[in-house]
Amino acid sequence: MPGMRENRVKDKLEQGQVATVAVGLNDPDTIEFLAQFGFDGMWIETEHAPTTWDQVAHQSRACDLWGMTSICRVMNNDTALITRTLDAGCTGIAVPHVRTKAEAEHMAKSAKFAPMGYRGMGGGRQSFGVTDFHAEANEKTLTVAFIEDIEAIDNLPEILTVEHIDVFMVAPADLGASMGLIWRFGREPAPAPVAEAIDRGISTIVNAGKVAGHVITTENVGEMYDKGVRFLLSPWQPWLGRGASEYMTEVARLGG
Repeated sequence: MPGMRENRVKDKLEQGQVATVAVGLNDPDTIEFLAQFGFDGMWIETEHAPTTWDQVAHQSRACDLWGMTSICRVMNNDTALITRTLDAGCTGIAVPHVRTKAEAEHMAKSAKFAPMGYRGMGGGRQSFGVTDFHAEANEKTLTVAFIEDIEAIDNLPEILTVEHIDVFMVAPADLGASMGLIWRFGREPAPAPVAEAIDRGISTIVNAGKVAGHVITTENVGEMYDKGVRFLLSPWQPWLGRGASEYMTEVARLGG
């Protein structure tokens, strides 16, 4: 009998390589369109989008067709929610606002079957035809903890001791909000205290030998790579917006 699909993002990160993940308001067709450019994974958004369970399943299927990792951000750190999302077919789970070691432990155990955790014993479509699914899922499911509160930055040394978390994602906008500083990521520089907190978070993660993630643009990819970021989460809308803007500028130049 066959085993589970390989988890491309997890495999690359374990080998010390960069993993690229595209994020946006996706549907299966958008995912397949973006897949042709070579992304390792796609982001399925349920915290900031009205995504239904059927849509989660179909988007993860689109990822499977291209051998990509399907990573779903759930709304909160809830065992039943994480179980259902993985049973719907996602091969990675991302949990927002992980602030403490206890919350990190709960997240990690919720994504793993016994004896590593307490994910509900099921499996969904990714288990079909897999001989030893529960053990394989424990090895191959990607876990991403969002470090997006100043409390989490302060607690990082303890959080990083938790096992079975693959990526610690330093999220800039919510981090700034937790500090009372609202700013527009990608449109203006981070306020100095936020920039310092981001750098402190990334360096703490990297120095502990863990994988750091960050929101990546064409403009900051080199800087973040040099700082040790290897999980590259990239919104695709700015690329679309840049192309559309260039096109409309050219039309206007021609008298349109």
